[in-house]
Amino acid sequence: MPLLYHSHHLYLVVLANYHGKLILPCGVPGMHDQRLLYLSRRDVEHTGVTMSQVIAALEQMFVCKGRGEVEMPPKPGIHTRPDAFIHAMPAYIPALRSAGIKWVSGYPQNYKQNLPYISGLIILNDDETGLPYCVMDCTWITAIRTGAATAVAAGCFARPDSSTVGIIACGVQGRANLEAIASKFKIEKVHAYDAAPDKARQYAAQCSDKLGIHVEAVDSPRQAVRDMDIVVTSGPILKNPHQVIEDEWFARGAFASPVDFDSYWQPQALCNADVFATDDIEQLFYYQGEGFFKKIPPRRRVIDLGDVAAGKAPRRENDEQRIICVNLGLALDDIATAPLVYQAAMDKALGTWLEL
Repeated sequence: MPLLYHSHHLYLVVLANYHGKLILPCGVPGMHDQRLLYLSRRDVEHTGVTMSQVIAALEQMFVCKGRGEVEMPPKPGIHTRPDAFIHAMPAYIPALRSAGIKWVSGYPQNYKQNLPYISGLIILNDDETGLPYCVMDCTWITAIRTGAATAVAAGCFARPDSSTVGIIACGVQGRANLEAIASKFKIEKVHAYDAAPDKARQYAAQCSDKLGIHVEAVDSPRQAVRDMDIVVTSGPILKNPHQVIEDEWFARGAFASPVDFDSYWQPQALCNADVFATDDIEQLFYYQGEGFFKKIPPRRRVIDLGDVAAGKAPRRENDEQRIICVNLGLALDDIATAPLVYQAAMDKALGTWLEL
């Protein structure tokens, strides 16, 4: 049995394994190697890490989280503009021997300057010495791990025969989430809506070509939600949300992943779900205290995705349940993904070595 230290709902595993096998990262510098690898955004994007690899890493991580075998303190942040954030996100996954932090910003108005909404860096540290051994751009990782987390939740909560998807907001997350879902389900039809119609049409053409499925741009949020098996809303996170999705649009047996918190969902639609889950209960209610999620089910009704992955809470129980899983975005997602990127970069000799 692992030895656990418990404090404020956080767990530090002194000795941990996964299914009896300790999983060690390859290529981590030794304790006397005082240099680090810098990976630019281009380097990260050229590593060749696949969505399926990231989904598998997150599935393992959520099992560890459900067992209490991870450490993830609350993420502090600063806020220099309305609806913008800069967050520090540390985490440790002993089973992966992965420790590090993401320093990430989200600025909704950046598009006006042709800049990305999300930007930042991830630092990985040797879990034995604490020495940093890699600094990498986080933009691609943030996108792919968010989609992968939706796929993990969908694997637990969506009907196995789900074949239709509704996407609201056709940006980076709209693309990553659809790619992730399509990697786990046989998707036949997608309805995509964006407040900018040209963006939705471009998304439909590009995703149809890339994924080999029928993606149709639609004219309203209602068309993107009604009768869909899986629904993803993936716009900016807003304290004064649009909240246009009505309860009756959400079909019986459907699963939804509001990546953008409650920015598109009316409170009644959230509260009336048969199952309401999240990737981290403590963060969910922290954010409610900060002014988001003004109305959600009481704590006793909220299920943690880690508990589901670890078999401590039920998955979908019948084909009629309407299930919503709000993935807030965890440091654990990033620290599970970043070692894959580091190892692939080492294998391909990507990046620039810097002296500490």
